[in-house]
Amino acid sequence: MTPGNNGASTPEDDDPFGYLYADGQANGAQPPSGGYGYPNSVNRVRAVGTRPYGQQSQAAAGQTAPYGQVPQQHSAQGRPNAHYAAPETLPGGAQTVQHQVPGGGRGGRGPNTKGLLIGAIAVVAAVVIGIGVAMLGGDKDKDDASDEVGTAPTQSQESKPSPSSSKAGAAQQNLPEIDAKALRLSPGLTTASDVKGAKADGGVYVTGFNQVGAKVTWTVDGIEKAGTYRLYVRYGIPGVDANATLMVNGEAQDRPVNMKNFGGLPKGDWEKGWQETWSNVNLTKGTNTIEIACNEGNQCDAVLDQLWLKK
Repeated sequence: MTPGNNGASTPEDDDPFGYLYADGQANGAQPPSGGYGYPNSVNRVRAVGTRPYGQQSQAAAGQTAPYGQVPQQHSAQGRPNAHYAAPETLPGGAQTVQHQVPGGGRGGRGPNTKGLLIGAIAVVAAVVIGIGVAMLGGDKDKDDASDEVGTAPTQSQESKPSPSSSKAGAAQQNLPEIDAKALRLSPGLTTASDVKGAKADGGVYVTGFNQVGAKVTWTVDGIEKAGTYRLYVRYGIPGVDANATLMVNGEAQDRPVNMKNFGGLPKGDWEKGWQETWSNVNLTKGTNTIEIACNEGNQCDAVLDQLWLKK
């Protein structure tokens, strides 16, 4: 292809060295002065750093840099800048904002971590001490409670007994009791002391009770309050069960005096047959009469030792 003027030159037809050839010179090619050498050529080449930011180009302002000379950059204030500057530092470019961290940097002070650590240690120590005190206090309360239960009453407690306990003690101490020889005996009954083991004075007991109509009577004086009492009877049997009719103030009770062989003692051994039994009786205030009788239907093979009352 030969150079020629085919209209407005295009970048594809530009020859930067056209002025060196005769045909190029004939077509008006000239040494480069900002283009490729042809008139009306397109200037697409720009040296690195020559593009202005935030202002008009030199060509728009009517200024053309000589060939081979890099146009100077201008700062935002219009002063020339001989060094390349990054786009983010120029007007219209990306801006980088730096924030100063309080207390940071050289010579600054960071968070007071030492103070926070000391405070945390103090809180933990206080919690541990509180738990220890609570545990010691609980053990002390338990020890005090156990000491109070296990020790003897204090002087004030001894000097001020409860009214109920005092009355109960007095009632038990003042309730009557009687030995066999002090009982009133019906005809046919006698006292003896041949069988060992009786607790009455002198080892005396009532014998001959094993017959219908036999009866012992106890006149009880000094009952301070009417109510239900327990009548205890100490008796002896030859290893067989016995019973008797109980009468209080002339009235027969529904249940007899049960003189059973509770210990399962051998039959015929009177000395090992001593035992105790009890029956409930309703007494009035003052004097009462208690009778133990051998009536029809009773098994009366027994001897009588002692009688006493309990509330």
